[in-house]
Amino acid sequence: MDLSLTGKVALVTGAGRGIGAEIARTLAREGCDVALLDVEAPGPVTEVAGEIQEMGRETLVTRVDVRDFQATAEAVAWTVQELGGLHVVVSNAGITRDAVSWKLTEEAWDAVLEVNLKGCFNVVRAAIPVFRAQGWGRVVAISSINGLRGKFGQANYAASKAGLVGLAKTLARETGAFGVTVNVVAPGMVRTEMAADLPESILTAARTETVRDRLTEPREVAETVAFLCSEAAAGITGETVRVDGGQYI
Repeated sequence: MDLSLTGKVALVTGAGRGIGAEIARTLAREGCDVALLDVEAPGPVTEVAGEIQEMGRETLVTRVDVRDFQATAEAVAWTVQELGGLHVVVSNAGITRDAVSWKLTEEAWDAVLEVNLKGCFNVVRAAIPVFRAQGWGRVVAISSINGLRGKFGQANYAASKAGLVGLAKTLARETGAFGVTVNVVAPGMVRTEMAADLPESILTAARTETVRDRLTEPREVAETVAFLCSEAAAGITGETVRVDGGQYI
């Protein structure tokens, strides 16, 4: 299927590794120039940028902490200036600070909500005026099935990821008349570098929850995101798409 993304400019947060890096590569393969935002830039994101450039696409690497409203707005403006526009925003940056609720610190609560939820608002808030002016835009927020079902020891993470669903539905209502769609992708356990560091017991439990006895691949999440960013998905907005191999059910 031709996703008609050639010539579009995409911005991906948390683009240095894992799901974010694969989303950036996939959008580039579909024809997008890609701005790579990551708090650890240049770091690992430099390798991702090199891969995108080898595909013949333009790229931009920016170090930004998405918790910072002004810095995020400046990164969006820099993207528009340097890459000639902005059409797609994928809010992927996220962290965990796990603990059961009675041991969860205020610092851990605030850190996760600020990166995972406020960070999404910050980047989308900066992009929406651009989308409104041109009459076209795509926003995809990366949530988690744990934001839909809850997870022991992840009150802060689950709350932040659930918040993305409400945020996306509201933004979809507010921006639909301007040709903008806003959707959420909610992965289950994905086979990333971060997952590789988890105890085998946790990975086994996640695989057992699925209907195919394997973890979701980053490519499967990325291709779903790319579809939602395409003209083919113009009729889909305010939705949450689970990419979890049946782990939620």
